[in-house]
Amino acid sequence: MSRLSSRAVGAVCAFAAYLLWGLFPLYFLALEPSGPWEIVSWRVVLTLVVCLVLLTLVRGWAALARVARRPRLLVLTALAGTLVFVNWGVYLLAVLTGHVVEASLGYFINPIVTVLLAVLVLRERLRLAQWIAVGVALVAVLVIVVGYGEFPWFSFVLAITFGFYGLVKSHIGPSVDAVSGLALETAWLTPVAIGVLLWVGATSGLTMGELGPGHAVLLSLAGVVTAAPLLLFAAAARRTPLSIIGLLQFLTPIMQFLIGVWLLHEAMPVERWIGFALVWVSLVVLTVDQFVVARRARTPRGVADVTEPI
Repeated sequence: MSRLSSRAVGAVCAFAAYLLWGLFPLYFLALEPSGPWEIVSWRVVLTLVVCLVLLTLVRGWAALARVARRPRLLVLTALAGTLVFVNWGVYLLAVLTGHVVEASLGYFINPIVTVLLAVLVLRERLRLAQWIAVGVALVAVLVIVVGYGEFPWFSFVLAITFGFYGLVKSHIGPSVDAVSGLALETAWLTPVAIGVLLWVGATSGLTMGELGPGHAVLLSLAGVVTAAPLLLFAAAARRTPLSIIGLLQFLTPIMQFLIGVWLLHEAMPVERWIGFALVWVSLVVLTVDQFVVARRARTPRGVADVTEPI
């Protein structure tokens, strides 16, 4: 395969991954009346099952064993798994309680959170344009809080957990492949997920198999629905310049925003529109700055790290 065709395949894979992530609200809403904690627990358990099947098909057990022999990587995957569980649970709670727009805001401001983590955790120095982007984003949140009358907690938690997840994954680096990493993350979470399922079953009752075959099939696909975009993203990351992936990452929150506003008719008062507009301005400033730096370096790898939505 030529370099150009490989990049084209990578771009298609990236687009497909972000497209699937963008459609997540519709999938999770189709699982109602299942609650968020039951869904996130099935998602963990069934994703682990999918990963075990994939490890067998691609003969990845040796790679997984090499990772398992490195305590540092095991600790990092456990931390990543914890962040995954919180992120998935909060995202489902947001979607199922009519806060899809607020959830999309969390993924819009994630690049800003990543920049702040670079300063606070990695002690990096920001360029002027990056400081401007951060400042505009903070003003946007302030406008939403003051004008809309409440703090966007779903957005905040999603952005923070996603940002720290990206930070942890950057420390793991290429030492862990996508399937092995997801397998370990969900393996750490599986005992917790089983405990949650037992708790849901004892309190409100599990919905798996109780709402007809159609609902059971949809819920059973949670593992495939989770793993498919992750694997597409992994394939894209190996073939596509990070600058292209950096642009495509905004497809997911844009789709979720449109779903919340136009399909689910969530409230968008003027204050919220102003807040979102300021966030978009900050993202434009940040993106333009990244492209300028990348062009000066004459390499597409100059764009800030991008991680997959979870």
